[in-house]
Amino acid sequence: MNITKEFDTIAAISTPPGEGAISIVRLSGDDAVTIAQSVTNYKEKDLTKVPTHTIHYGHIKDPKTNQVLDEVMYSVMLEPKTFTRENIVEINCHGGMVVANQILQLLLRQGARLAEPGEFTKRAFLNGRMDLSQAEAVMDLIQAKTNESMDLALGQLDGRLSQLIHSLRQKLLVALAQVEVNIDYPEYDDVEEMTTKIMKEKALEVKEDIAHLLETATQGKILREGLATAIIGRPNVGKSSLLNDLLLEDKAIVTDIEGTTRDVIEEFVNVRGVPLKLIDTAGIRETEDIVERIGVERSRKALSEADLVLLVLNQSESITEMDRELISLTKDMQRIVLLNKNDLPNKLDKDELQNLLGETPFLPISVLEGRGIDLLEQLIKDTFFASNTSEKDATYISNTRHVALLEQADMALDEVLEGIEVDMPVDLLQIDMTRAWDLLGEIMGENVQDELITQLFSQFCLGK
Repeated sequence: MNITKEFDTIAAISTPPGEGAISIVRLSGDDAVTIAQSVTNYKEKDLTKVPTHTIHYGHIKDPKTNQVLDEVMYSVMLEPKTFTRENIVEINCHGGMVVANQILQLLLRQGARLAEPGEFTKRAFLNGRMDLSQAEAVMDLIQAKTNESMDLALGQLDGRLSQLIHSLRQKLLVALAQVEVNIDYPEYDDVEEMTTKIMKEKALEVKEDIAHLLETATQGKILREGLATAIIGRPNVGKSSLLNDLLLEDKAIVTDIEGTTRDVIEEFVNVRGVPLKLIDTAGIRETEDIVERIGVERSRKALSEADLVLLVLNQSESITEMDRELISLTKDMQRIVLLNKNDLPNKLDKDELQNLLGETPFLPISVLEGRGIDLLEQLIKDTFFASNTSEKDATYISNTRHVALLEQADMALDEVLEGIEVDMPVDLLQIDMTRAWDLLGEIMGENVQDELITQLFSQFCLGK
């Protein structure tokens, strides 16, 4: 891994901006304790002499002006048993941007450097505290939107994925070791046959494990990023009311006037453990209103990017030409058709609707009375998670980078198997199998370049 370690002392505010009871300013590096001591009241405890993993009461004081900035608690943690495997001091001060920023600026004047986004976690990776897949799980944990997505991130952070990838690499290593035996002892006639046999066995075995992991990629991506769900329909069929009902709050304006929703509204909601990125769209129709027309175009764009479409029809009216157009527009998409306003007399020809929908089922609901919403939520979960998402021993692949590397490793193993079929020399087979071994290693951060590391950690928040 061609990465240069940095040993200067960094500082950042680790809590979100805004008012709160407590803010935390974090220091990490060789001089973390010394810098923290330089801004304490000299009459108080010497932080350079306290035991590790202890917390101490004190005050922050500007050594130049003798001005006391705040009453704080210092958490002192000495290397190597820390998050970064460096000396860490966390200053717990009163909440609010002014106090925390003043303390941070003071620490920077005393010799610390402002941390880059994700630099604390980056140092944990560089210092061997965790591998790259675990480091990526830190951000997933911060961004988790449901208990299931939190469990997924925690499992990866605990090393569940790392252990599995390590096991796959060990299987390949057994075969690669046999190749070396063949190269070192070519005088034994049966060595090449034995080598080819074990390479084939291990390649097939690892391919099966990779296939199982890739099967979870869709579910893992949903748990990690959320299911992009577009609520569409012609104007005034109850799309915004459905959004509000799923969110359990009045997020979208609801009136009897067609075209009330002029723009796309996005909100996250937890539906039976599945994070949904709900997109309430403007009613799709032809209109002369310039603003509404822009909203309709955005609705069409949101529809094209959706993982799931909730197509809302009005059960109290006959099927319109616009309904037919929307049914045709979504025929090749993952969709759930909802017949809203079930509390009103039915005027919709359900036989005609079923002919239009084909095998797609429809679900009668009444957003006004809350009827059918529970069935909708269960249907969404069953559609994307046939098995229980809360299985603690399940390993979901959720990261796009991981998926790409697994697919590339799988293709490299295909090359091995194809080479065996045409009796290629084992030293050539070794090249493809070694490539698969290297690709799996990249998931954990082995053989990665500085540019990738910089890009990955730049997505983190400043104090993490």
